[in-house]
Amino acid sequence: MKKSWKEKRGLDKKLQVKITKKQFAGVRAGAKLLIPTPKVVDELVKKIPEGSFLYSKQIGEKLAQNFNAEATFQEYQNHKDINMITPFWRIVEPDSKLARKLACGIDFIIDKQIQEGIEL
Repeated sequence: MKKSWKEKRGLDKKLQVKITKKQFAGVRAGAKLLIPTPKVVDELVKKIPEGSFLYSKQIGEKLAQNFNAEATFQEYQNHKDINMITPFWRIVEPDSKLARKLACGIDFIIDKQIQEGIEL
């Protein structure tokens, strides 16, 4: 059975550092690239202050495309207190490819950003 985003986030994976063979997401070929775990991403996003936003460029393309946003939205759909979930809207640009892929939809992201006074 396919794992949910929440289950994927809970996996005990190890951080990886890889050497890029070609240019990738603004990283030059031959550079070291950190591949974070979903847990690491979750911890980082929880530390973003309310009303603040980090562009995906600021935390790296891989970090922006983490499993936490989907797992978090699944928790929200299951009626979990919004204050207890990872505030993924603080790192997802509404006009990004990532935003279009998320189950929550762009309107949810925009609404949360407006509620927090995030201006992009």
